Amino acid sequence: MTRPLGTAVAFGAVVVSVLWWWNALPYTRAGLPVFSLDAARLSIDGILLYHGHVPRAAVALLCGALLGLSGAILQAVLRNPLADPSTLGISAGAQLALTAAVVLAPGWLAWGHWPVAMAGGLGTAVIVMLIASAREYDPTTLVIVGMLVSLMASALAAAITLSQGHYLFSLMIWNGGSLVQTGWQPALWLGVTLLLGLVLVAPLVDVVQVLGLGSGSAKSLGVNVAVYRGLLILIATALAAGVAAAVGLVAFVGLAAPALARALGARTARQRILGAAFTGGLMLALCDGLVLRAMSVSNEMFPTGAVTAILGGPLILLMLRRVRSVPLPTHKHTPRRLAQPARALAVLCLFLSAVFCLALVLAQGPDGWSLPQPAQAELFLETRFVRLAGAAAAGGLLALAGTVLQRLTANPLASPEVIGVSGGAAVGYATVLFTAAAPSIGLLLFGATVGGTLATLAILGFVVGHNPSPERVLLAGIAISSLAAAVLSLLMTLGTTQSFAILSWLSGSTSALTVTLTVTLVGSLVLIASLVLCAHRWLTILPLTTPVARNLGVPLRTAWCGLIALASLATGAATVIVGPLSFVGLMAPHLARRSGFSAAGPHLLASILIGALVMTVADFGARQASFPYQLPLGLFASLIGAPWLVWLLTRKPAS
Repeated sequence: MTRPLGTAVAFGAVVVSVLWWWNALPYTRAGLPVFSLDAARLSIDGILLYHGHVPRAAVALLCGALLGLSGAILQAVLRNPLADPSTLGISAGAQLALTAAVVLAPGWLAWGHWPVAMAGGLGTAVIVMLIASAREYDPTTLVIVGMLVSLMASALAAAITLSQGHYLFSLMIWNGGSLVQTGWQPALWLGVTLLLGLVLVAPLVDVVQVLGLGSGSAKSLGVNVAVYRGLLILIATALAAGVAAAVGLVAFVGLAAPALARALGARTARQRILGAAFTGGLMLALCDGLVLRAMSVSNEMFPTGAVTAILGGPLILLMLRRVRSVPLPTHKHTPRRLAQPARALAVLCLFLSAVFCLALVLAQGPDGWSLPQPAQAELFLETRFVRLAGAAAAGGLLALAGTVLQRLTANPLASPEVIGVSGGAAVGYATVLFTAAAPSIGLLLFGATVGGTLATLAILGFVVGHNPSPERVLLAGIAISSLAAAVLSLLMTLGTTQSFAILSWLSGSTSALTVTLTVTLVGSLVLIASLVLCAHRWLTILPLTTPVARNLGVPLRTAWCGLIALASLATGAATVIVGPLSFVGLMAPHLARRSGFSAAGPHLLASILIGALVMTVADFGARQASFPYQLPLGLFASLIGAPWLVWLLTRKPAS
């Protein structure tokens, strides 16, 4: 270990020790000799100290070390400074598997939590690696796929959690990464896991060093890249799954610890691996100590994992410039261009009307599929019409925002859900929910719009002047999404009425729609679409690069600010209804373009119609797929959009 790294670790150990003693002070003041086990048998304070506080400190150190070791392995093998169990979806996969097992199949836990967590983490890791291998493990593609898979897994886990009210609060705390302990067994098990991990990695350190040189160099030196890469990723996944099984989801320690070790002078693979383990342990222990201090002051229970996740978004943004990348897929292979887009739009509109009417009248009951009886038809159709119309309007708004963002950034993967606009809108929504005494729909809409606008401006402000390529805009947006998800996770662990409202809203639902709100959504869609259509010339020219747009007389600042504001307003309005994750804003513009709607105006209108169609189908499916229970609307829509995103990411870059 280098001298700066050793000095920093020693200093960190002193700080953590001081913080630990500070948190243990209430127990020692009660007259407990710190190392007397007899006192623990005679006093409640002793039990709390010896079987709660001390093992918690040990668990924090061991979990941080395991995550730091896992992150160091992944970053070295994949040559990607943004790789870690949370950015590659491993932790979220383990979380989803454990949540599903606890709620749906408790028998799976007969052999313990670790095999289930390992299966979930390995499953998501395989999905991410298979998709990324189609683009030769390009760092940006790898992290984008990993974080989107992570978002999907977290959404599914939230939906499962929401479906089981009696597990709700305990699952939210555990999913946030709680280090609360009632004995020494988890600490001992984690210690054995860390020891086994170090034993397995020790003989492979030289291989890790060679793999860090690149696949070509490693092959020329006689290393079987595929075998050793797979073996090391398997070890890293097992280490991360061990943490998930013991304490839940602790995010981004595996990202920060290796970065800190490198910043402190670690150069060789051995130094980076050991340095990441040490710094990871100290980092998580320090975070947990600060959480304990905050809890003693506020009397609120904060899971440590949710607090560490807040560090992830800013850290990704700071490290973004170090990531090498290759171009993302482009629109150069555009399908046929429609000769008469107006006729095609009319056909699409008629098809949407037919599907809407079918979803309006067709319903599943105890006796199977049927039409509403005349006696109940009026009330039934009125209620159903309000929900379907609101869902369709929300889909059109998200599709409109996605079309604007894709054309502005010339990025086929840009959408409100992917580049952080929906995440910012979600934080704005939650802020109003927690700060307003009686938040109205209008106030929630305002908060969501402001949050989406600020998130978009933050992304653009960061990437402008720093190689603002589409892939970097996308990665910066995902960092904002991750930060927003961490903030929401922390808020949900508070266990208040607002926390439950956020959890329910995250999965999306039209159950709260009223006639007034639906009319507002439809009116917003018509107004915003009209304004964007007036700027269709800008949407045609801006993708041609900044110099070309400037030479053609486009007022760049006005165009960007105006269109971003409209996209944010559309996202905020839709997010209030369907939640922050649906992928409609990603999918609808692509379907419209591949159908031949290339010009800006027809492309926008076709995207709106397709978005409305997707959300109409999603609302109908969410109500009928698991009758008599209703699935979350946003989740059902995301299950439609996720395969489309996977297909996009497996495409080769256009030549």
